[in-house]
This record gives sequence, C-alpha cells and structure tokens, in this order.
Amino acid sequence: MATNLALDDTLIEAVVKLGGFKTKKAAVTQALQEYIQRHQQAQILQLFGTIDYDEDYDHRQGRSRT
Repeated sequence: MATNLALDDTLIEAVVKLGGFKTKKAAVTQALQEYIQRHQQAQILQLFGTIDYDEDYDHRQGRSRT
C-alpha cells in the first residue's frame, strides 16, 4: 500500500544511520516492527502475577520415557 507521510527528515536520517539501512523505507519498516514488538511485550508483562500456577507441578515427569 502506497502511503505518503510527512516525516521529520532528521529522525529518518538518524534511524538510517543508526540501523545501517540502505533505504528510508527499510528504516521505517524496522522502526514500526520494533514499535509493535515493544507494545506486544508490554501487554505480556501485564499478565505477570495474574496467572495461577501449581507449585507442585513437576515438568520432568512429562519427559519420562519409561
């Protein structure tokens, strides 16, 4: 999908240099992917302390070959 955006050239050039990207498109694509990943990780972190677990669960028991 073609999209025209008015982006800050200073920011784009900084991302291109820092990331070693050859194109502005590659820099923006990577920045968007990292943004999505960071927000997905933040959602996972919100789950900590909300999930009950069995303290007596033995993960090795399911690996038994006998």
